[in-house]
Amino acid sequence: MPSNSILNSEKLSYWEQKSFFKDIDYLIIGAGIVGYSTAIYLREIYPTRKIIIIERGLLPSGASSKNAGFTCFGSASEIYSDLQKYKEEDVWDTIKLRWEGLCNLRKLIGDKNLKLKSTGSWDLITSKEMKIFENIKKQIPYYNEKLKEITNENNTYFIDDNVNNEFGFKNIKTSVFNRLEGLIDTSSMNQVFQKKIISKNISVLFGINAIKIKGKNTITDQGIITSKNIVICTNGFAKSLISSEDIQPARAQVIITKPIENLKIKGAFHYNEGYYYFRNIDDRILLGGGRNLDIKSETTTELKNTELIISSLKSLLKNIILPNTPFEIDHQWSGIMGVGKSKKPIIKKINNNLYCGIRLGGMGIAIGSLIGKELAHLIKKTGNK
Repeated sequence: MPSNSILNSEKLSYWEQKSFFKDIDYLIIGAGIVGYSTAIYLREIYPTRKIIIIERGLLPSGASSKNAGFTCFGSASEIYSDLQKYKEEDVWDTIKLRWEGLCNLRKLIGDKNLKLKSTGSWDLITSKEMKIFENIKKQIPYYNEKLKEITNENNTYFIDDNVNNEFGFKNIKTSVFNRLEGLIDTSSMNQVFQKKIISKNISVLFGINAIKIKGKNTITDQGIITSKNIVICTNGFAKSLISSEDIQPARAQVIITKPIENLKIKGAFHYNEGYYYFRNIDDRILLGGGRNLDIKSETTTELKNTELIISSLKSLLKNIILPNTPFEIDHQWSGIMGVGKSKKPIIKKINNNLYCGIRLGGMGIAIGSLIGKELAHLIKKTGNK
């Protein structure tokens, strides 16, 4: 333990030790959507047990506060692509999980608190993708039939050929509209999560980075924390704590423009099979993606931007999204997702007192709260009494 550790007994008062570090029933690592949700549902199950959340950053470090704020569950091109690679049953199970997760998030946080906007989303198709589009077009009745089974809604997907005129895009041939997707305000969502956590007598300690787990001890950069149970909810950062699991970090880079007068673009948009995505927010365009340009380099937990990907985002803005509109970039950032060979999340008991809810596959908004709920009930079912 470092001599300057905040967990060194000489650094903490009796009150601090008692309140935050003694007799912890559940230590949750990661203050994102999954970590917060797990804590909330554990509190419902165990009203008096001590629940502590630790987070490596001064703010959540993964994607929970850095995402684009899409309530997406599956674009037509993603479904088409996945049906070529995975079992049909698995593809629709994934869509169902995302839809049910979004419903759970709306129930937990509330549409007003999420600042939910049911704009729908557009899956943009270029001339290079027209051959694939023709195949997708034939499958839309089938997709709608399957979505009806999941959502009880008719005609989720339909063709929209008017996107260039409607939004001022260039070189977009057509699009597939998904009327059930939309947008939320990520910061508002996180603020409500934090208020709920505080109201339920759960403490969140920021600036403590978990490095290794040994039995009931979590070794951090600030010292050792002992707890009866440990719950890993760090998603893309989880590999360093549980190397046995199939999960890798996946960095996503994002830019946002300065406010643009008379901005025509309203809604959520997917481009290039979902590798790029953009939306309007506060009269700006928020645009992310491009990880496919350099998958190897983007398999990292380093929060930084690269010239290759930022240049591609700017080029997309200039040539496709805002071809006739002057714009300036105001800010750029990155977030870390967790991916693997499968799109299924990992929700499991690893050993007697260690659990995890990870591998959200870039769908944290859609499935994060539901993973937390399922993880809490797994702990109840299999945990130490």
